[in-house]
Amino acid sequence: MEKKSVCDEKNFESIFDDCSESLRNIIYYKCGDIDLAEDVIQDAFIKLWKNCKKVVFFKAKSYLYTVANNNLLNHIAHKKVVLRYEQRPHSDLNNQDPQFIIEEKEFMIKLNDAINSLPKKQRETFLLSRIDKKSYKEIAEITGVSVKAIEKRIHYALLSLRQKLGDIL
Repeated sequence: MEKKSVCDEKNFESIFDDCSESLRNIIYYKCGDIDLAEDVIQDAFIKLWKNCKKVVFFKAKSYLYTVANNNLLNHIAHKKVVLRYEQRPHSDLNNQDPQFIIEEKEFMIKLNDAINSLPKKQRETFLLSRIDKKSYKEIAEITGVSVKAIEKRIHYALLSLRQKLGDIL
């Protein structure tokens, strides 16, 4: 007895003729979108053709139904992710006042200049504290000085920055 192969074009066509309409209808009933249903079953048949050597002929129909259902579920899961993303508020810089953007850039330049003008030890301590979020104890261990010295450096750095930038820190 000779085994039928899914890879044989005539056998593949007979599977297509036997299954495509009912498979499309089942997927359509699940999703309510005929175009999506046709895309899903087309992808299922493409996958069957690509894997024809691995699929036994008498299991091809079951294979198609499983692949089509999984494709539909993946499509639905993707749509849910897209919807969740679209519902999240997005920060869109184009909606900000152009004057605010200019002032923000100018302030950042002033802030960087003020930080860069600090004495080396104060600048290092300030940046470790504010940018790297290190505790005074951690900074003391890194720099090899006492916690009290770190407190003083931060204090003097803040005084200097407030003088240069105003009382916004």
